[in-house]
Amino acid sequence: MPFSLLWHNLRRHWMRSLLTIGSLGIALFLITALRALVNSLEAGVRGAAGNRIVVGSDVSLWVQLPTSYQARIAEVPGVEALLKWQWFGGYYKDPADLFAQWAVDKHVLFDVYPEMKLVAGSMDEFLARRDACLIGTELAATYPEWKPGTTIRLLGNTYPRTDGGAWQFYCAGVYEARMPVDNRSMFFDYEYLERAGEAGETMYWPGCMLYVARTADGVDQTRVIEDIDRLYENGPQKTKTQPESEFNRQFVSMVGNIPALMAAIGGAVSFAIVIAALNTMLMASRERTRDIGIMKALGFTDGVAFGLMLSESLAISVAGGVLGIGTALA
Repeated sequence: MPFSLLWHNLRRHWMRSLLTIGSLGIALFLITALRALVNSLEAGVRGAAGNRIVVGSDVSLWVQLPTSYQARIAEVPGVEALLKWQWFGGYYKDPADLFAQWAVDKHVLFDVYPEMKLVAGSMDEFLARRDACLIGTELAATYPEWKPGTTIRLLGNTYPRTDGGAWQFYCAGVYEARMPVDNRSMFFDYEYLERAGEAGETMYWPGCMLYVARTADGVDQTRVIEDIDRLYENGPQKTKTQPESEFNRQFVSMVGNIPALMAAIGGAVSFAIVIAALNTMLMASRERTRDIGIMKALGFTDGVAFGLMLSESLAISVAGGVLGIGTALA
């Protein structure tokens, strides 16, 4: 195989070679990025625990459930641990830089989510201080000034303070968890929000967005779900209880069928790659008619000529693939 001819042919039309490599790189970058997006959306569904159920309003996710529901749900046979989830909706410096903050029952947080592990700080401080919070490892990396023992100041959108000031949270520790728990979240005590509302320090509506329960091993989860929904079948606020995996799947579907959309875009990009590569090969083969004739006159076989063309195409494809996938992974 005359590899010197391969390098010569690639340099003959260097601009076309670079543009082809660039177009292939961009296309593969898009496919890789889209696949990563779909995987991240589906990770919450795949990582959902089989022994957790989510109780929300049958009307809408954003309709709050009364806090009085908690005691009765906790008494349902098969429910081992139960906590409130309430969206806080604050921001640090820029309202556009969003991350989740959740008011929860901190004393049972690690019972319901045993996959959460404290990697820095003090659990005792988190449980003892009403203003204490835990932040995920990714959030701690985003804001390196947030360390155990420091004060985190957030401005409230959903719960603005009546004095116009910032909420103050004591960072008691940093947690790490696998999906579906996001490592870019903050958890603090629901009672801290509740007491502030009762004192008139913020606009507060008693209730919570969700209840999350951990069921006992071996129980019929379908029966537990039916028992919970039967409690409030006639109000005052009808509930919709479902396994955590189904809740996560429906939450993702709220923004549309993202996987199908990404698959359609990826298919279109793949088709464009094939057309671009085919067009380049056809142009190169037409230009090489005279060259191939000379090679055959010198004694080279048809297989060598074909291998040279194929090697040129593979070299361009590999270069474009390395560029696109490498950029996506960087």
